[in-house]
Formats: sequence, structure tokens, C-alpha cells
Amino acid sequence: MTNDTNDKPLSKASDFPPEVLKLFDQYVHNVIDRRGFLEGAAKFAVGGLTAAGFLEALAPRFAQAQQVPENDPRLKAEKIEFPSPHGYGKARGYLVHPAPATKTATKTAGKPAGALPTILVAHENRGLNPHIEDIARRLALEGFVAFAPDALFPLGGYPGDEDQARALFAKLDQAKTREDFVAAAGFARALPGSNGKLGVVGFCYGGGIANFLATRLPDLAGAVPFYGSAPPLDQVKAIKAQLMLHFADHDDRINAGWPPYEAALKAAHVKYEAFRYPGTEHGFNNDTTPRYDPAAAKLAWQRTIAFFDRTLRG
Repeated sequence: MTNDTNDKPLSKASDFPPEVLKLFDQYVHNVIDRRGFLEGAAKFAVGGLTAAGFLEALAPRFAQAQQVPENDPRLKAEKIEFPSPHGYGKARGYLVHPAPATKTATKTAGKPAGALPTILVAHENRGLNPHIEDIARRLALEGFVAFAPDALFPLGGYPGDEDQARALFAKLDQAKTREDFVAAAGFARALPGSNGKLGVVGFCYGGGIANFLATRLPDLAGAVPFYGSAPPLDQVKAIKAQLMLHFADHDDRINAGWPPYEAALKAAHVKYEAFRYPGTEHGFNNDTTPRYDPAAAKLAWQRTIAFFDRTLRG
């Protein structure tokens, strides 16, 4: 979208009124509906701008942001189903690993050379969309097996439309969905070619899942939540994994939960690192929308890969 008053595209977060970004955050997290966003954003529509134009400009652009093609010859990718006896019963995810010629060999006790660590990728509250699939491929190119479950599979899977996906997501039984992620973690850790070490990275809703899995999986080696909600504080003492937590600067909804969560981590003697990226918005790692911050995303990604290299390859 273009602002007709100065003919400059709305291409980054600073191009939008902060109030519109807050409304958009509420909209994508089902706090308000589309009408609520449009009514609220209309107050900030001036010149050639419209509330609908704000929404269009903030919508993801998957094709333009893709970093790793689906048919990249360095990778092998497939959709695969797995059982989840305590969740919805049957689940599906996107499995990506380096092609044999590009594998990074490791030597782990009891595992052959060539076995790779595995990372579970937990998506945002829209299911397994093209952006998260691209994230999985990026991880595979870093020498990991990546497995990204689709929480919407019991309802037909990611529908190809972000608004429809959010509507479907609200219909999930979250207790069953969490069990699907627990089952996915066990499935991923036992995959052929895995070195037996598992990490999890999650974004937004998936960041909350990463925190949750850290409380449920005593054999989880590392968890990296990007702007994710804290788990119940009385469960923090169960965390055995190392954590690396990434926070946006302008993210009151998530950041309000960090001080008590950090206090609980310290009380439980959990090893963690936490980073807050100045000037960023919730979703700053998602390069499909204007909330993306290239510098912060690059730094957070570098830190994340270094963290997984350290925790999963030893």
C-alpha cells in the first residue's frame, strides 16, 4: 500500500501510527475482530490512507519474503503424519532435513556419524503457514533436522488464508493441541538420523508453546521462545532445558509477564539468556510483514543458531 500524501510505501513498522500497530496486534490475536480493527484504525486514516489500507499493508507477503525455495536441492522436505494419543489422535507436520550431500556430520555417543540434532518449530496462531515452512527450511540449511507441526491439522490444516486460519485456531481445544506438540516433540526426537538431542523454537503463540514444552520435557536440550507468553509459574521449576528468550521492545502484552517469569527462572536455577531488541514490535522476526525489523531479526537468528549449535551438538 502507498500513502498518497507522500507516495511512500508503508513498508516498515515506523510508517504506521503506534496505535494502529497495537490494534493490529489485538486483531491478529483475536482480541478484536476485523470490524474492531477497521473502526479503531479509521481514526488515524488521513489523506490517502484508509483503515482497510492499513490492514492490507500489514498483511503478510509470503512469496516476497521466502528465503529458501520449497524445491531447494540441498534439502529434502515432506509432510508427514504422526500419532498423538493424548491430543487429537492424529497430527501432521512438515519435516525438512539436509540432503545427504549437505549434511553436517556429528559424533554423538550411541549415534552414527552424520546424525543431526532436531529442532521442533512451533508456529504462530495461524497454523503451519508458508512463513513457518520457510523457517524450517532455513534451520535445515544450518545443519539441523527441522519438524514443524500444524496445530490446525485436526480442522483440515492451514487453510491458505490468514483470517480463516485465525478463526479456525479459536476453535481448537488447546489442551489437546498442547498434547499434539508434546507428541510431536517425542516423534521428532526419535526420527531416524537424529542424534537424539532436541531443541524447540517458537514464535508468538509458538513462543508460548516453546516455554510450555520446556516445562513438560525433561530431556529437552534447549528452547528459544520469540515473544512468547510465559508458562504457569508453578511449573517453571520443572524446566531442565537451557533457554534463550527474545522479546520485542514495544510488546506490552508479552513483556508484562516477563518479570515474574524471570524471577521464577532464577528461583529454579534455570540457565537462560534474555534479549530485548530496541525499537521493535511484536513479530519483528516475521519478514512477511512491515513489523519485521531486519537488523533485530538477523541478530536474534544468529544468536539462536549459535545457541542450538552449543546445546544440541555436544
